[in-house]
Amino acid sequence: MEIYRLRRAILILVVFNVLTIVFFLSRPDWKSSRETVATVGNEKITRQEWLNELETKYGEETLRDLIDKKVITTLAKEHKIKVSDDELEQELDMYKALYGMQENLSGDEWGERVRLSLLLEELLTKDAKISEGDLQAYYQENMDLFDLPNSYHLSQIIVKTLPEAKQTIEELEEGSSFAALAMERSLDEFSANEGGNLGYISEDDETKATLIEEAKGMTSGSWSDPVQMDSGYAVLYLHDAIQGKRYTFEEVKDQIHRQIAIEQMDIPVSAVPFWDEAEVSWFYGEKAKH
Repeated sequence: MEIYRLRRAILILVVFNVLTIVFFLSRPDWKSSRETVATVGNEKITRQEWLNELETKYGEETLRDLIDKKVITTLAKEHKIKVSDDELEQELDMYKALYGMQENLSGDEWGERVRLSLLLEELLTKDAKISEGDLQAYYQENMDLFDLPNSYHLSQIIVKTLPEAKQTIEELEEGSSFAALAMERSLDEFSANEGGNLGYISEDDETKATLIEEAKGMTSGSWSDPVQMDSGYAVLYLHDAIQGKRYTFEEVKDQIHRQIAIEQMDIPVSAVPFWDEAEVSWFYGEKAKH
């Protein structure tokens, strides 16, 4: 199970690690390479110096990630590999329940990451032969991966006193941003830096029992009354709730096939092995390493 989670975590970071440099390089309003972007005393830093530094540090990595995305989508089309809406929804629910998905990404961004992940796995394992018995055995041995509890996507604002919590709710009712208030005043530094976002919390997480109990009575898109905590009072916001489900063997059979095949292959989950097939050539000349 840990191998499964680690591989997934690495994959979603690698496949879509398109850095800020792409944005800056594409800005049409910055026409002059000699434009000053910063000054230090009488010394100037030009746009060209800045972009050169960005390219030196991040250019190769960013371009490689863009190539990987194009390689995956191109070869998936050639091999007639598709990801259905049902497959994507199932995988997304598993991500949410198992990994929390705490990053501040939109549903479309997460969907695209997971879709590419599935396409790459299908490309890597399309010729693998796994017996029905091995698939069944994996399912039985890893039931916890396929028996998902109810999960709640929550954000929180933690303040010291009840009056502060009530004041926070008043400001929310007047139209203030929950994320902005969390960053401004929440005592929980970790979640405050994420606009209060806690990600998806599983119903069987005993350390979050108080939050879960409150979330059960909330509707998506609403905030709670003040909730007393050990560290003060919390105001919660429920983004979304996922109904728990136990997946049958048939529902996850293809997923298990991919997982076993990848473990048996004992290679990095990467699009690089397909660069030759996709006839990739790039600015840095040599083929990318795994």
